[in-house]
Formats: sequence, C-alpha cells, structure tokens
Amino acid sequence: MVIALTLHLLSAVIWVGGMFFAYVALRPVAAALLEPPLRLQLWQAVFARFFIWVSVAVVVLLATGLWMILDVYGGFANVRPYVHVMFLIGLIMMAIYGHLFFVPYQRLCRAVNSEDWPTGGQQLAQIRKLVAVNLSLGVLVVAVAGGGRYLM
Repeated sequence: MVIALTLHLLSAVIWVGGMFFAYVALRPVAAALLEPPLRLQLWQAVFARFFIWVSVAVVVLLATGLWMILDVYGGFANVRPYVHVMFLIGLIMMAIYGHLFFVPYQRLCRAVNSEDWPTGGQQLAQIRKLVAVNLSLGVLVVAVAGGGRYLM
C-alpha cells in the first residue's frame, strides 16, 4: 500500500505540477518574449520532454490506483465515494491527454518541422485550451483526494 500510494502521489505531482508550471509560469514568458517561430519551437521541445514524463505518470497513476482499489480495498464496492470521483476525473484527464498528444501535439510537431507557423500557432492554442481543462481537473482531483474523505 505504501509503495502504491507513494508512486501514485509522485505521478500526480509530476503531471499536475508540470501543467501548472507550463501554464502559469512558462506560457506567459514564452508568449511575451519570443517571436512565433521560436515560441513554437520552444513548446515543441518542452512538450517532447514533458510528455514522456506524463505518459509514464498516466500509466503509474492508473496502475497504482487500480492496485489500491482492487488489491488493498477489495474492489470498487468497498471504497468511499470520493475514490470513485477521483477515478472518474482521472480517466477523463487521461482521455484528454491522449487526445492532446495524438492530435494537436502531432500536428504542432508537423507544423514546426515544416515551418508552417500559422498552423503551429493554431495547434498550440488548442493544446493550451486542453491543458487548461486538464489543469483544472487536476486541481479538482487533488482537492478531492485531500478533503474527500472528510466531505463525502
């Protein structure tokens, strides 16, 4: 249980914290200081590294979450409602990430590689919206994880 919980928490911190950093700290600076070609190249490079970590975090979150629910608690019927809420939000976040990675991010990469800056800008705007949604859901799931047992 301790190993699963620790890996679960670390993965959540990497994913949600990374989105927070990218959205709140890096995005305003990159948008304000860099011309579109450099800004798009920066984001492509940042995402290339960050998405490796997010992909690992998603797998670890799902595996450890299921491990704790099924093995430690004996199944979904035995966990409190806030765990169901966390699991549902996590699945939604994973679906959004999958779409983000396989659609707008791949289009961004193709646009940057072909120096199609307007298309790259459109894809980056789409990624920004999806990250905003996932960051909001991530903050919500952290709040549910921290206070759910007391509120539900």
